[in-house]
Amino acid sequence: MWYNRLMNRDLVKILGFNVDTFSFDEAVEYAFNHHGQVVTINPEMISAAHSNSEFANIIDNADLIVPDGIGVELGLKILGHNVRRIAGIELGKELIIKFSKAGKKIAMVGAKPTIVDGAIENLKNEIPELNIVYSHDGYFKNDEEILNEIAKTQPDLVLVALGSPKQEFFIHSLKDRLPNATMIGLGGSFDVWAGVVERAPEIYQKLGLEWLYRTIKEPQRFKRIFPTLPLFVLKVFKERLNLK
Repeated sequence: MWYNRLMNRDLVKILGFNVDTFSFDEAVEYAFNHHGQVVTINPEMISAAHSNSEFANIIDNADLIVPDGIGVELGLKILGHNVRRIAGIELGKELIIKFSKAGKKIAMVGAKPTIVDGAIENLKNEIPELNIVYSHDGYFKNDEEILNEIAKTQPDLVLVALGSPKQEFFIHSLKDRLPNATMIGLGGSFDVWAGVVERAPEIYQKLGLEWLYRTIKEPQRFKRIFPTLPLFVLKVFKERLNLK
């Protein structure tokens, strides 16, 4: 049964968007064995996609869509779906380990030059098998040039930390050039791996409240989070009522 689940995606919908129901371990195995774009969806992305049809189309055509954060997990529960959240940073790290141990090639793009370099250095200290064949910071003007450079190195796993939705658009443009690669957008994960940003304490992680911890640490995030999160939950309740 576990094998069958990995062969066939089981999708549920929230506010018009599909979400895979895989467990964390299943998501890792699926991303490793099936190539394409992995989207770690959250309420902010869903809100943005509702007003950007091109972004919505990219999400719709992603090859794996996991619920990143408590907002989507809560929304799915309201709709009657028991799907556990999968933190993008944890999924990304586990994919790095799995691809590295399998002797696969990895590319990393995004963040400041010192951040991406620091992240790679720390990851190499932790994962001796790590094989980074391409890396570049996120400060570039010519996407096409970077896309071509990545494609030339033929990585098996591409990690992109440009922030959403830029990273999703970037990966979408890369898909046809690397049909046999797994690609995932990871937001601020490089900062954590570089040791520049401290991840939320474990209690916040377990409760799915990393967003709250980051907002406390970075008050400027408040305007971005609110009113998006409360409105998201209200929309989900409305969808639930319409389903009855």
